[in-house]
Amino acid sequence: MPRDTLTKEQILRTAVELLDDEGLDGLNMRSLGKRLGTVATAVYWHVKNKDDLILLVGDRLWDEVELPDLDTVGWRAAATAMATSLHAMFSRHPWLVQAFGSHLFYGPGKARHDDHNLAVYERAGFVGTQADRAAATVFTFVLGNVLGVSATASLTRRLSRDGADAEALFQDTMAKASEVAMRFPRLRARLGTPAAAAYATAPDQTFEFGLQALLDGLEDQITGPRAPAGPDPRQRPVTTPGGSGDPSS
Repeated sequence: MPRDTLTKEQILRTAVELLDDEGLDGLNMRSLGKRLGTVATAVYWHVKNKDDLILLVGDRLWDEVELPDLDTVGWRAAATAMATSLHAMFSRHPWLVQAFGSHLFYGPGKARHDDHNLAVYERAGFVGTQADRAAATVFTFVLGNVLGVSATASLTRRLSRDGADAEALFQDTMAKASEVAMRFPRLRARLGTPAAAAYATAPDQTFEFGLQALLDGLEDQITGPRAPAGPDPRQRPVTTPGGSGDPSS
């Protein structure tokens, strides 16, 4: 592709595809230029360097995260939608999770997301730094839940580049881990259930369960602790030695 017809949008779109396929280690100007059908030097007319490219690409991905209309949905529905959409975005682009360890991301895409996220927790009733803490807590939870996806994708690519059979190696490792786990009673009991496909495999709906439990805790910060489930033990009738539930009998 000639330099004068190459656009920044084409570069960013192709860079996302390359990063999704090859990860951070697979991104360089030569490989990007090859995908674009041009020489590496043509890319430098639009971006300063590789780090600048990663920042630009990373920022545009925040536009994939849903920003619910707070005039039509409650704060919990909005928080759930944003966290779930963020989790899906990170899962589609696992290299971005790794990039947090080496890059400080900023830009209009991330700022738009962060501003809307704060609005969600302000709508819940959090004020000032409380809203920042609530938003950061949920973000950290989402990020932690996709670390496994990111690590697996990175390891799979590295093994494949080294010529190893990544799938066979994973299966062998899980078999060995399960063998060790069988020495411990709770892990042994879990591995004996149909729901446990392999050692260290989280049950279905784990992310959803954890997110709602976290939002329950945040809601309690605003409204106070929830009433205990079942009858209140303070309301139980007093039992007398004679066996009657009526203290006057």
